[in-house]
Parts: sequence; C-alpha cells; structure tokens
Amino acid sequence: MERQKLIESLYRFAEIMVALIAGFAISGVIMWLGGYDPIKAYRAMLGTSILTTDPYNLAMTLSFSAPIMFTAITFAVGVRAGVFNIGAEGQMYVGALGAVLVAAMSLPGPLYLPLAILFGSLLGALWGAIAGVLKAYKGVNEVVSTIMLNWIAFWVVEYTRVDLLPNPRDPSKTIEMPEPGRLPILLKGTELTASIVLAVVVTLLSYYLLWHTVLGYEIRATGMNPRAARYGGINPERAVLWSFIIGGIAAGLAGVCEIAGRPPHYAITTGLSNLFGYGFDGITVSLIGANHPLGIIPAAIFVGGLTAGARGMQIVAGVPLEMVKAVQGVIIIALAVPGLLRLLKTRLTRGGG
Repeated sequence: MERQKLIESLYRFAEIMVALIAGFAISGVIMWLGGYDPIKAYRAMLGTSILTTDPYNLAMTLSFSAPIMFTAITFAVGVRAGVFNIGAEGQMYVGALGAVLVAAMSLPGPLYLPLAILFGSLLGALWGAIAGVLKAYKGVNEVVSTIMLNWIAFWVVEYTRVDLLPNPRDPSKTIEMPEPGRLPILLKGTELTASIVLAVVVTLLSYYLLWHTVLGYEIRATGMNPRAARYGGINPERAVLWSFIIGGIAAGLAGVCEIAGRPPHYAITTGLSNLFGYGFDGITVSLIGANHPLGIIPAAIFVGGLTAGARGMQIVAGVPLEMVKAVQGVIIIALAVPGLLRLLKTRLTRGGG
C-alpha cells in the first residue's frame, strides 16, 4: 500500500513537471513570436518571486498566495464531496462585504478584527449554503447555481460600495477597515500580513477535518460513491451541504483577509478590482495540488509567485502587461490540465450521482 502511494505521488509529480515544462515552452514561443526574449523574461519573473533571496520579493509572493490558498480549499472540499463548487469568487465577495460592514460600525478597537472574521466567514458560509441546499435537496446543477450566485454577489457588493458604504474621502472604494482591525504586517514595506499565517492554518485544519474527523470521512465517502455511502449509513445530502458550508467559510475568510490584511486600501475598490479573480485562481491551485490541502500550500505559493513575478517581467525584461497576463494564463492552464482530466475521469467512473 505504501509503495503504491509512493508510485502514485511520483506519477503526479511527473505530471506536474511535464505540464510545467509544456506551459513554459508554449508561453515562451508566444513571447518569441511577439519579439521578446523568453529566457530573459523567465529569469526576471522567477528571480523576482520564487527563486530569490530578496525578502521583499519573497514577501510579495507569499502575500499573493494567501487568498488563493483559501479559495483553493473551497474547491477542494467540494471535489472531495463529489461536486464542482466554483462559487468561491462570490463567497469571497460577500466575506469582504461582511468585513466592510463591521468596519463601518463604531466599536471598541479590539473587536473589529474578530467580528470581521466572524461576520465575513458566516456570510461566506451562508452564500455557499444556498448553492448547497439547491444541489443536495433540489438537484440543481452546482456549476449553474454558483456562477449565478457569483454574479449576484458581485453586483450586490458593488452596489453597496457605490451607494451604501462609499469612502467619503475616496469614493472609488468603501469605508476602510480601522487600524485596530487590520492584520499585522509581517515585513515592513510589503503587503505581507498575518493573512498568510491564517491561510496556512485554515488549510491545515481542512486537512485534519477531511482525514481525521467523522464529518470529513462522510464528505470523502460521499464523493467516492454516494450510493455506497448511503448504504453505509451516511447521509450524502448532508455531506454535500456541509462541503459547501465549509468551502464558503474558507472563501469568506479570503475576502476578510483582503480587507483587513491588504495594504494600502483595506477596503473594496472600484469594480471589486482588489478581489476579482482570486476565486477562480483557487480552482487552478486546487487542481495543481491534486485537490489535497497539503498539495494546495506549495501550489498556491507557486501561483502567487507568478503574480508577484509579473512586475519583474515588465520592469526587468520589458514585457508588456498584456503579454505577461497571456504567459501567466498559459502556464496556469497547462498546470491545471492533468488535475482537471483526472477529476473528470473520476466523475465519469464513480458510482451514483
């Protein structure tokens, strides 16, 4: 059994390496056709993110990995229950809104952060539970419902930003989180805050929950075969609903941390620009990490490094932002393909539904 697990782990590692090489090769050709030096660009990207000893660059990599670590957990827990929960984006929006609502209150300083965490995670859980109830008890396809809920959350939060909680000194964003409610900055002059610590803790807790608790066993058993799970005394509907709730808590915390732990704004900005996309990046990170919490941590750091290295590609290698985004997209898609194919194969071959 141990030998089989080792072989499977080595096989998945080889898959990632092949996908990574393919992603770099394809994006390198794209840059070369565009008239840019791919070797110089890659050196700049990796040298200002992951392969560096500069504390600033390392701190920025970790800061960008924190939110996608949370949202990756949202998708991974859903996969373990046998569902495609792609609603982390919307759940993160409402989590951020919860933090801003707390920021707008007149409270004693020490209460801002714990209440923001509590309120934001509860709103994320509630938003996830809506899709969970629709899936578990009404049979509504979770992909459709979560996409719709993502957009509903977007416009509700954007309306709140514009009309209900605008910052009187800067209407391009909401009311800021007061200083007592902000997560401490771990390295002065960077955006790295204690959000990375919270993200790692939540990821490790999700591992413990999935593999060392009764609820986690029920979630995983449901994902493997809901009919067999029911025969064994497990309620698959309840397990599916809990997977959405747990995922919503994680995504809600991602939104809270972007408000309480992302300088310099500490608020929701125009068009939710400081939140947009983290939920979908989490799907990629989860797939790269084999939908396992312990695989998500290094995967999130790598993808966070791609984001942090974008600045280096522009400044050092002279690659325009549009080309940088294209390169990042190709690499991320290539890395996600093996996990996506494996996930689809599992969905097609597992029993029940």
